[in-house]
Amino acid sequence: MDDEGAIRLRVVISKLARELNASSTGEGLTPSQASVLSLIVARGPLGLTELGERERINPTMLSRVIGRLVEMELITRTPDPTDLRSVSVLSTAAGRRIDKKIKARRAAAVSECLELLPAEQVVALTEALPVLENLAETMREHGGGTRGVVPPDQHGGGTRAAVPPGEHSEVGT
Repeated sequence: MDDEGAIRLRVVISKLARELNASSTGEGLTPSQASVLSLIVARGPLGLTELGERERINPTMLSRVIGRLVEMELITRTPDPTDLRSVSVLSTAAGRRIDKKIKARRAAAVSECLELLPAEQVVALTEALPVLENLAETMREHGGGTRGVVPPDQHGGGTRAAVPPGEHSEVGT
């Protein structure tokens, strides 16, 4: 895939993520809170260090998110008896219910929109899922794919891909 294709892919993924994130606000959660809750439900109990690494969220923001989820009684914090500086978080029954509602709302939103697409496009998307899943895992394993990449302004080449104004622009994504 050339640079323009990679930019288009990133823009589309960002737009989809924004649309799906909007569905989490119906339960009174920000997209970050919904994401952290989902990870805790799926993989908990989790230590805060691991949670921060998995979510790629800084410790200050993570502390705020965890505090709010505890306050809403969606998760609990448990000190590690062997290391009192360490804490694990675990979802509550209410947290699991909210997470299930958010996932159902997101799935319904995707399903409704897929019904509006031509059948051959739905088939193409379905066939692309394993590749997209592999891309997501590869990016996760390689730090978002930014290791060793020299920013265009530091290698003398200017921008890497010329994108006409209004076509797949990265502005606002």
